[in-house]
Amino acid sequence: MDAFLVSTGIVGLAEIGDKTQLLAFLLAARFRRPLPIVLGIFVATVANHAFAAAVGALVSQLLGAGVMRWVLGLSFLAMAAWTMIPDEIDEEEAQLAKYGVFLTTLIAFFVAEMGDKTQVATVALAARYESMAAIVAGTTFGMMLANVPAVYFGERIANRVPLRLVHGIAALIFAVLGIATLLGMGEGLGF
Repeated sequence: MDAFLVSTGIVGLAEIGDKTQLLAFLLAARFRRPLPIVLGIFVATVANHAFAAAVGALVSQLLGAGVMRWVLGLSFLAMAAWTMIPDEIDEEEAQLAKYGVFLTTLIAFFVAEMGDKTQVATVALAARYESMAAIVAGTTFGMMLANVPAVYFGERIANRVPLRLVHGIAALIFAVLGIATLLGMGEGLGF
């Protein structure tokens, strides 16, 4: 349950103001068909984060526990810094409308998520926790918590959410996880 809750919280916070959330705003404004957009986000996220979790689990198996602790600790600290950098959306990610609402969303989200903060976080979380299913479920739920309101309420909520505060909280969580990992906290719990 810890893996699910930590994954949900980290990705949910990291996604606020992220380029894929900006993409959700853009798609919602352009198509005004929320259900296929939400379904496209869900399918793209499950596929992308399942791949990322598999990479994280593989990395965890290939590296020894001592090396893995340092890699994860430093990765979480890097994620803390990266979370504070605002994202922008690429123009080509916004130019896929010829494929229909669902397929456009699925392709755009899958591509935009490649190498994104939340995908990298999913890799690190899967390397740290043993339950790949809990990580994928948690990171997907976090993405949906951040993006579904963006699709349905868009601009009305975007101007009310203090992005610097949310990014600061996400960065703090990443930093705490990084420091705790580097100090070996939680080793008796399997991570």
